[in-house]
Amino acid sequence: MDVIKVSSKSISQKVAGSIANSFREGVNVVEIQTVGAGAVNQAIKAISIARGYVAPLGYNLVCTPAFYDVIIDGKEKTAIKLLVEAK
Repeated sequence: MDVIKVSSKSISQKVAGSIANSFREGVNVVEIQTVGAGAVNQAIKAISIARGYVAPLGYNLVCTPAFYDVIIDGKEKTAIKLLVEAK
């Protein structure tokens, strides 16, 4: 499983390319890690764009969100993990 960390400053087209390349290389599940609303926004846009990239290959991307806790600068924060699968 590939893990991609997305921030609010990430460029959604580049993240989409990383997601699509993972599926082209035969990965079944990509995990996207985000902290904050801006990061989730960029990640969702990237998944939507990546879906268009892999559609000609016969893939449909399915996203499953989940909460998890991370420690950043000694403080515990709630993050969102997006598991993206190609069906």
